[in-house]
Amino acid sequence: MCIGAILTQSASWRNVERALANLKRAGAFSPSALRAMPLEQLAHLLRPSGYFTVKARKVKAFVEHLARYNDDLNALFAQETHTLREELLGIYGIGEETADDILLYAAGKPVFVVDAYTIRIFHRLGIVGSKARYREVQRLFLEHLPPDVRTFNEYHALLVRLGKEVCRKRQPLCGACPLRDLCPIGGASGAPAGSP
Repeated sequence: MCIGAILTQSASWRNVERALANLKRAGAFSPSALRAMPLEQLAHLLRPSGYFTVKARKVKAFVEHLARYNDDLNALFAQETHTLREELLGIYGIGEETADDILLYAAGKPVFVVDAYTIRIFHRLGIVGSKARYREVQRLFLEHLPPDVRTFNEYHALLVRLGKEVCRKRQPLCGACPLRDLCPIGGASGAPAGSP
């Protein structure tokens, strides 16, 4: 999961799955195997995920850090959420979204993940500005939802699905949106379906 969170940066999950399959076929699915692999070979295996040279360095940085915990994710994840988040953010190539992906999906910590879909949807609903900062958007969820891993996981998954299938970046399907009655862009304002 942690490697997938790194690889999904600027990539579709389908391409990440292809890169992960490459790692598995090469026998490089453990932290020690990833550390031992030459950077160029790792980059080649990660090619389907895009930005493969940079991502290879990011993966190496993560598994080097994990060595401090004897490759035991449970030991890493045993920390208090804020402390763990700060530690993850200190690893090369791990930003807020990737750190929070790891916290929620791998560590099982109640942290809401904000992504481009979340910001687009909530901007179109008029709740946040188009340039809203990550922590500003995240705070909305943390203040209005119970701190529950299942709730955050489900809510994020639903936003991703809505953003991919309906509230698309280009040519949104406003007429099919379950939030159209709340949306000043595609529903409540009387804008035609498909309006941005």
